[in-house]
Amino acid sequence: MRDQFQTPHAPSPRGPYSQAIITQGRQLWVSGQIPVDPQTGQLVEGGFEAQAHQVFHNVKAVVENAGGSLANTIKAQVYLSDLGDRAALNAIFAQYFPVPYPARTTIQSNLGEVLIEIDVVVALE
Repeated sequence: MRDQFQTPHAPSPRGPYSQAIITQGRQLWVSGQIPVDPQTGQLVEGGFEAQAHQVFHNVKAVVENAGGSLANTIKAQVYLSDLGDRAALNAIFAQYFPVPYPARTTIQSNLGEVLIEIDVVVALE
């Protein structure tokens, strides 16, 4: 059994998928979040760091509005347009996730104007 979850504090899905799903086992599966400002619906400008912070704000908004915490993140998958941004990613990632860090996969992907996308799985209490 699973339930759809959606918050207006993160961008709405732009296709046939849910913003997040909560499973019966109390796991929150958050769809890939991109650096879209939920207030304007526009992609944020300012380079990788600005886009990364917006993505983490979007992920955090979904997680917290579902009653979770980034501290309970089990797994994060990060998609980068350029793997050369990994050092900047690591510095920003550490600002949002406490030790012990979640398991993570980082993949280079053709994201167009989007420089970073992240999806997470979080244990809900």
